[in-house]
Amino acid sequence: MVLVGAIVYAVGLRVFPASRLRITSFAAGLLVVLAVTITPLGTLALTYHLWAHLIQNVALAEWAPALCVAGLPPAMTAELARFRVVRLLTRPWVALPLWLAAYAVWHIPAAYDAALEGHYLLHLEHATYFTAGVLLWWPVFHESPWRLSSGAKSSYLFAAFVFASPLGLLLALLPNPLYDFYMGAPRIWGISPLEDQQIAGVAMAVSEALVFFGVFAWFFVRFMAEEEAGYSQPHA
Repeated sequence: MVLVGAIVYAVGLRVFPASRLRITSFAAGLLVVLAVTITPLGTLALTYHLWAHLIQNVALAEWAPALCVAGLPPAMTAELARFRVVRLLTRPWVALPLWLAAYAVWHIPAAYDAALEGHYLLHLEHATYFTAGVLLWWPVFHESPWRLSSGAKSSYLFAAFVFASPLGLLLALLPNPLYDFYMGAPRIWGISPLEDQQIAGVAMAVSEALVFFGVFAWFFVRFMAEEEAGYSQPHA
């Protein structure tokens, strides 16, 4: 997926040039994908610990898509926005539920365990997370096809965090382990399955908070500055 994404992006740059900052952002997004899949974190996630898997999921569903979407040239997104399916799926009230649905479906115990035990199903899970994340972040970083104000973007991001956060909190508070795969996984560092799940829930909630509140704060500050500038304009 990373190689294909890099090739498609490089070809696209020949038609839609991008700034060095955008290219760096896109490259960073691809590096995040590699960092959570082919490094020891990927091994921990798929063999030993739920907490590592949840960090991997957050990275694939939030961090990497955000960086990659921010790295797309505006002219490229404007061209892509000509397609009806892009206009539909990047609507905020469509993109957010799809992203939440991806999280909800893949964290159902039966689906979660099946993905860990099936190589191809796991790739589908990761692709689903990344695609849903791209749709989620599109209206935040681009004005085509939907131009949102800074206030609307901050509200959108706040809603994403509010609706997504219960999953991590639920995992942290459940009195029993939820996923059979990790109950039978080899134990390292003396962490029990329940402790693993509690750490996973906290790690998920904290990592989501860092991402969403960071970007939320950026757009909220812009919104306040725009409002202040509007009030300071002389009135006829």
